[in-house]
Amino acid sequence: MKSGSGAERDAPRTMADYVYSPEARRDLLEIWEYIAFRNLDAADRVEQEIEKAVKLLASNPKLGHVRSDLTTKPVRFWTVYSYLIIYDPASEPLAVVRILSGYRDIATHLK
Repeated sequence: MKSGSGAERDAPRTMADYVYSPEARRDLLEIWEYIAFRNLDAADRVEQEIEKAVKLLASNPKLGHVRSDLTTKPVRFWTVYSYLIIYDPASEPLAVVRILSGYRDIATHLK
């Protein structure tokens, strides 16, 4: 983890803007491990892009799409590469529910 600039280190800490569910944390680790098996740099880039997207969604929770074809739960979806970030836009802090490959059976994983 990078330490950040002096200004970032001196800024007062605030409550987290988002949280990962245990399943989402496991999903992110599995994604990283799968990609890292072949390319560590690519795994780090994908993880960084997902983190960047989650920060964006925390600031703008209505950006994602509702997918009533996949679930009746009140979640939204945001795509990063071939991965779907599934989150609850009404939660504070923003709750990332799952991070799944678009190639998986998403509906089954959201039951």
